[in-house]
Amino acid sequence: MKIAVVGTGYVGLVAGTCFAESGNEVTCVDVDERKVRALQEGRVPIYEPGLEELLHRNSAAHRLHFTTDLGKAVSSAQVVFIAVGTPEGESGDADLQYVLAAAEGIGKAMKQYTVVVDKSTVPVGTADKVRETISKVTSVEFDVVSNPEFLKEGAALEDFLKPDRVVIGTSSERARRIMGELYAPFVRTENPILFMDARSAELTKYAANAMLATRISFMNDVAALCEKVGADVEFVRKGLGSDKRIGYPFLHPGCGYGGSCFPKDVKALVATAREFGLELDLLRAVERTNARQKRSLLAKALRHYGDVADRTFAVWGLAFKPKTDDMREAPAVELIEGLLGKGARVQVHDPVAAKVAERYFGNRVLYAPSNYAAAEGADGLFLVTEWNEFRRPDFKKLKSLMKEHVIFDGRNIFDPVRVKEEGFAYYGIGRS
Repeated sequence: MKIAVVGTGYVGLVAGTCFAESGNEVTCVDVDERKVRALQEGRVPIYEPGLEELLHRNSAAHRLHFTTDLGKAVSSAQVVFIAVGTPEGESGDADLQYVLAAAEGIGKAMKQYTVVVDKSTVPVGTADKVRETISKVTSVEFDVVSNPEFLKEGAALEDFLKPDRVVIGTSSERARRIMGELYAPFVRTENPILFMDARSAELTKYAANAMLATRISFMNDVAALCEKVGADVEFVRKGLGSDKRIGYPFLHPGCGYGGSCFPKDVKALVATAREFGLELDLLRAVERTNARQKRSLLAKALRHYGDVADRTFAVWGLAFKPKTDDMREAPAVELIEGLLGKGARVQVHDPVAAKVAERYFGNRVLYAPSNYAAAEGADGLFLVTEWNEFRRPDFKKLKSLMKEHVIFDGRNIFDPVRVKEEGFAYYGIGRS
């Protein structure tokens, strides 16, 4: 099948590469000439485990192409995916200007019946707006489908190639048949393709991310209560997770969620509800809890030291989660800005996000080549992102490097008893 993917950001690049891997001929389109040239040369602009290898293989097999020519890519395609950005608007809603601009360009370029697919995360009613936009510029027959993505950064290839479910929103039997054929190679393990109307598909994406964000914020509220009453959140978490109605996923307390999805999607869902006269009080509380949690590590440091001015701190982990270089809404950003704002010096290390961090902090922090180098001379260590290489440090070496021996564990990856036995003061999230 011939496919065009408009937008080579995280979603578009992963989707296009994976569709090519299943034997389709895919052309990815972007307006950024430098980005397209880099992709043509095999240079991937984002960090995602396994993506570069898959891109090289499919480019070499001439199944995956990159271009700035939207007309050429769309005119021969049976299915066109819109995977452009939907940045947060001033009121928290999703800004659809890039989606609708892509839709207009697609409409002008179509030469035959085409299935136009909203792959970007978009609010309820977007499929109708895309359909209206295309109808104004073409008489060619087409259908609009909502097909939200459910990719976890750091595990996107696995999620796409072996999905829990594929959600397809359409009222067209013709489009349903084509989309079913396209996704058939990915659902042979009996994981379902869920067909529904477009509005339900659009809402499913937001509802899923809002539910996951709610679980995180709920657990962070429980962790805060644990600290007040002297309980240990790890015991509480195990007691909750063992209930089959609840389960363990997303019950890990920490220093807040970030990334490109949860913060933006929760805000967008709240904004959509408000348009219809409904206040989603639970999700507004989720946002407030997350904002508080991002300040929790700095608050613990201020309680311990009283004043952090002229002190030096190590920060391990900058990305919002492991296996990505994405720092959008990352808890580390707020922590570091808070430390710098109070006169502290900050030494940071992240296995892949250092270059991205330079766009946030410039030369205001020291970028260390290793986690131990970041800890040298530090008055305290903040663990913010739970990369595997941080989980089992040499505490004796760490102690010899640090000026003062204090650890702020924002992800509860260390054993408090072990850390204290090694001579460190330990502050976790909800740990007794």
